[in-house]
Amino acid sequence: MLKPLEDRVVLRVKVEEEKTVGGIVLASSAQEKPQTATVVAVGPGKTTPHGNLIAPALKVGDTVIFEKFSGTTVKVDGEDFLIIKASDLLAIVE
Repeated sequence: MLKPLEDRVVLRVKVEEEKTVGGIVLASSAQEKPQTATVVAVGPGKTTPHGNLIAPALKVGDTVIFEKFSGTTVKVDGEDFLIIKASDLLAIVE
């Protein structure tokens, strides 16, 4: 499994439907990139110049909303994950 460094977070992006409400199948290029994901790993946090550790305000299992074109996609054991900085997360869905 991936272990993120500093304030980075590993996300499992939710797969969006390939059909519209009317049943029209969309080509992958026409689909909008999903912006919600589940947190699967959280780094220890960011260290300030004074040496204090600022821990991320989220935990494994949280559902989050992230900026549309942020992060890096990686494939591990055939599954796609998104590694993103905590500052690129917009909200935790409750």
